[in-house]
Amino acid sequence: MKYVSLILFGVWVLAEMLSAQEGAAFAGRFVAAANYRTTQSVRYDPAYAVLTYPGGDVPADTGVCTDVVIRSYRAMGVDLQQLVHEDMRANFSAYPGLWGLKRPDRNIDHRRVPNLQRFLERQGAEVKGEASSFLPGDLVAWDLNGNGLWHIGVVTGPDTFVHNIGNGPVAASGIRQWKIVGHYRWSGPKD
Repeated sequence: MKYVSLILFGVWVLAEMLSAQEGAAFAGRFVAAANYRTTQSVRYDPAYAVLTYPGGDVPADTGVCTDVVIRSYRAMGVDLQQLVHEDMRANFSAYPGLWGLKRPDRNIDHRRVPNLQRFLERQGAEVKGEASSFLPGDLVAWDLNGNGLWHIGVVTGPDTFVHNIGNGPVAASGIRQWKIVGHYRWSGPKD
């Protein structure tokens, strides 16, 4: 019996090590995808747009902060438009009712920071604790003015992140310069 327990423990340790390596590899590729966003000319444009589904996107030369996240995940083969829409369709009441909608809207829901936050929380991706460290590939959500002016970016290094706050995707520093309202670590859906 002791040997069986020891073998099972060894299998568990090996699985944890492989999972950590897989997560680190994803994070590295995700950071590269976010950094690539900074090489693209993008005009800040929050206008509502009708999108194809799944895989829809606003024109490549337009976008907002969430589009940095959406496009970085899409480069990894993860379609947040579809994932958020499907989860909202099945669990609409679990999402913020800030826009007075009666049903999900696959054109815009994934482009709203509070919806991305709720989706990531529902995926178990929330990193809790004020003292938590930010790792490359993490997502950080902020309230820029204390009154619900939400923003999101991708952590790319120590105190460095990629975001679009009005002048297209850029790398910036100062993760704690605004009120942090969410911290997430997610490498896509688990098969």
